[in-house]
Amino acid sequence: MQIITPGMRLIPEAVLANDAALFRTIPETPSHADKSLHRVVIVGGGAGGLELATRLGRKFGKRLSVTLVDRNRTHIWKPLLHEVASGALSVSHDAVEYIAHASRHGYRYRIGEVVGIDRAKRQVFVAPSFDDDGRQVIPPRVLGYDTLVMAVGSVSNDFGTPGAARHAIALDTAEQAARFNKRMIDACLRANAQYEQLSPGQLHCVIVGAGATGVELAAELHKSMREIASHNLDNIDFERLIRITIVEAGPRILPALPEELASATARLLIKLGVQIRCGIKVTEVTEDGIRLGDKLFVPAELVVWAAGIKAPEFLKGLDGLETDRINRLIVDETLRAVGDKNVFAIGDCANCALAGEENALPPRAQTAHQQADHMAKVIAARLAGRAEPAYRYRDYGSLVSLADYGAFGSLIGGLKIEGLVARLVYRSLHKMHLKAVHGLAKTMMASIGEMIVRRARPRIKLH
Repeated sequence: MQIITPGMRLIPEAVLANDAALFRTIPETPSHADKSLHRVVIVGGGAGGLELATRLGRKFGKRLSVTLVDRNRTHIWKPLLHEVASGALSVSHDAVEYIAHASRHGYRYRIGEVVGIDRAKRQVFVAPSFDDDGRQVIPPRVLGYDTLVMAVGSVSNDFGTPGAARHAIALDTAEQAARFNKRMIDACLRANAQYEQLSPGQLHCVIVGAGATGVELAAELHKSMREIASHNLDNIDFERLIRITIVEAGPRILPALPEELASATARLLIKLGVQIRCGIKVTEVTEDGIRLGDKLFVPAELVVWAAGIKAPEFLKGLDGLETDRINRLIVDETLRAVGDKNVFAIGDCANCALAGEENALPPRAQTAHQQADHMAKVIAARLAGRAEPAYRYRDYGSLVSLADYGAFGSLIGGLKIEGLVARLVYRSLHKMHLKAVHGLAKTMMASIGEMIVRRARPRIKLH
C-alpha cells in the first residue's frame, strides 16, 4: 500500500510509520560542510522557515551550516493561496524556487518530507522522494543537527466531519489551490455547454469557515467566476446562477476583527450576493453539497474547507516531545520545545503562550514573521554561548481584503482603516515578506516589473 501526500508523491507507508527502525540502518547523510560548523536544520519552507533560513544564510555565511528541508520545490506565501484558487494569482509567476534561492542566500535546500527524529542522536529522518510515475528520485536520508527548528506550519482541520476529507478542498498548498481553480473553470465551462436547465447546486460554491481565508476567497470567487463568464460563455445567465455561500459555526464572521469591521465586511459581501450562514455546523459533506444540522441540505458543486487548523499529524508524539490537542509543539518563552534544549518551533506548528497569557499566539503570518526574526537571535546567542533571549510578540492588527470591492482592518491601538488605505497596508504585508526573502532591491524591481507585466497578461488565469 502507498500513501499519497501533497508535494512529491508516493511515500511508502512503512516510511511513515512511527517506528524509526528503517532509518537506523541508513548512515547519516554528509552535509559537505565543515564538521566544526554548528548545524541548523529547518524543517518547513513556509513564511517562517524560509525567512529564517534566508536570515541565517545572509548573516552567518560560512560560519554556520544551515539546511532547509521541504517536500515541495517552490514556496508561495500562504495568505495568498485564496488568490491562486480564484485565478487572480499564478503560481508560476509568484513562487520562489528553493534550489535557486538557497544558492543565492547561503543555505542548503534538501527536498523531502520529514517523518521523524531521533533526539538522542540529534538526527532528522527524511522520507524518499518519488516522481509522479512512482520512480524514486531521492532515497531516504538521515540529517544531523545541533539546532533543529520545526516550521512545518498548519493544515486544515475538518474535525472529523463525515465526507469533508473526500469531497471538500482545503487550501493548505499551492497544489490544492490550483486544483480548485481548475475545478472552478471546468464547472463554468460545463454549465455553459449545457443547453438544458442546470442541476441543483450547479455553479454553487460553499465555503466552510468565515475567517480571513474564507471571507477573502468568497470575494475573489465572486470576481473571478464572473470574469470567466465574460469570456464568451454566454449560453446561460451566470450573474443569476452563480451562488456563493459562507458557513460559519460561530456567531459571526471574522472573529479576529472588531465586530464593527466584521459587520461592515458582512454588509459588503451580502451586497455582492454572497449568502452568510452563521451559528450552524456542517455535519456532513457529500458529492452534491453539505448538510447543516440534522435537516438542512445546501446543494453545491464546489466545497472549500477553511474552518480551523491543526499542525501536521507526524508532530504528535514526535520522539516524546509534548504537543497540544491540535498537534502543535509546546514551546517556552524562547521558542524551545519543552523537554529538549536543541529543538525549537516557530509559526503555526508552535503553541506559544507568553507569560501572563492563557491562550497561545494566533496562527498568523505576522506571528511567523516575528518568530523567524527572534529565532535568528536565539541561534546567534547559542553560537556565542549566551542565554537565549525571551520572545516578545507585538500585535500589529488584522486586515481583510475583498478583491477589488473593499478592504477593512484594525491596526495597533485599535485604529480602524478601510478602503484604499487598508488595501495598501494589506499589500504591504506581502511586500514585507518578499523583502525578508529577497532583499529590498529585488523586491522593488519585482514590484515594478509586476506592475508592467500585469497590463500584458490576462486578468485571471484560465487554464
